[in-house]
Amino acid sequence: MVETMFERYGGFAKVSRIVAEFYDRVLNSDVLSEYFVGVDMKRQIDHQTKFFAYLMGGPVAFTDEHLVTVHRRLAITDEAFEELAIVLRETLEDYEVDETDIGVIQSGFVNRKPYIVFGE
Repeated sequence: MVETMFERYGGFAKVSRIVAEFYDRVLNSDVLSEYFVGVDMKRQIDHQTKFFAYLMGGPVAFTDEHLVTVHRRLAITDEAFEELAIVLRETLEDYEVDETDIGVIQSGFVNRKPYIVFGE
């Protein structure tokens, strides 16, 4: 049986640590932190861990419609989305995720931009 990227990187426990670090960086960003004022970050990290697991071939399903429902009201801008992509790459690099795997994760993220960005 072929091991998924999600399994290779340690499953939910490791992905959750990566996501927690990702959000530490997001909250330190002048561009991104405003989107998370008043957000329950424990819940956000749990939700985003599932999304990352999905992007990594883990046992989670997301639909584009769900992404639209969650993000439409947030008025996320292109600038914020691009900043998220940078922070994501830096976090994955710091966790020594393989460059090919970073490409797969980033591609999955960037390909969903039309379902996340509604600002400007």
